[in-house]
Amino acid sequence: MEGESPQMRNGKYAADISSIKEAHERIKPFILNTPLLSSTSLDAISGRHLYFKCECFQKGGAFKFRGACNAVFSLEDQDASKGVVTHSSGNHAAALALAAKLRGIPAYIVIPKTAPTCKVDNVKRYGGQVVWSEASMQSREEIANKVRQETGAIFVHPYNDARILSGQGTISLELLEQAPQIDALVVPISGGGLISGIALAAKSINPAIRIFAAEPKGADDAAQSKVAGRIITLAETNTIADGLRAFLGDFTWPVVRDLVEEVITVDDSEIIKAMKLCFEILKVVVEPSGAIGLAAVLSDTFQKNPAWKDCKHIGIVVSGGNVDMGILWNSLNK
Repeated sequence: MEGESPQMRNGKYAADISSIKEAHERIKPFILNTPLLSSTSLDAISGRHLYFKCECFQKGGAFKFRGACNAVFSLEDQDASKGVVTHSSGNHAAALALAAKLRGIPAYIVIPKTAPTCKVDNVKRYGGQVVWSEASMQSREEIANKVRQETGAIFVHPYNDARILSGQGTISLELLEQAPQIDALVVPISGGGLISGIALAAKSINPAIRIFAAEPKGADDAAQSKVAGRIITLAETNTIADGLRAFLGDFTWPVVRDLVEEVITVDDSEIIKAMKLCFEILKVVVEPSGAIGLAAVLSDTFQKNPAWKDCKHIGIVVSGGNVDMGILWNSLNK
């Protein structure tokens, strides 16, 4: 779609440390430098020192505000005046609506009818103009394209956009300043915008740092892609982690392919257990997608792999806290 930023910087990846630092300067007046939490109880359970970067406390309730803010505030005035458009079932939708509101421009948000109510409410709360679509990606893309043609709005992809990668990468700048001793990062993976930005920044700051992705078994396209050496998409996904159902894009796949050491898959029961630990021990409300990093660290896959026993100080990105409470209680009671 028109309006997307160029794919590559310096011929290799869609973002780099300089674009990420530029993004941080651009969005610093608007974002929160989110807190880093730790827990001796969770350290004891995991056998490691864990550091939770709580993007659930970010404006809009998720990390997505960083990338959306960078995309919106990097637009030239002439382009920005026509507004922005995206398709998203979740946190990117609210984030773009909020960033657009702060800049005083329209935001047209194409949302599938199956989206969680709490996330639709967030979009409306921030003044986004909701345009409904069917659940299929084809429907979402067709309607977003129609809105773009009618309004002239700039399309901002939820993850496959250089401006988005650079914005999400600002998490690493904060995290490794808050806890420079971190030797491994565990990050949720879906479309890959979050982990790509984080990996590019973190590897630039500390080339020895290890990057792990956490993914639901019911939506394990990234794990399959790593094995196959190419982007794999799935006919369907089935997971409680509604924010982790997207597939890798051509901007994010090269970073995941080259810089992510392993994709650790966990089932929904492990995710729910990790959510409960976050509630009970960290005293933090975390959505399933945000709890998956802890689930991955506690999994047998991670705990029993001798190659990773030297990962002593692990940063876990708690990506969001927008929970549909009705669905949550049903899940916890199963």
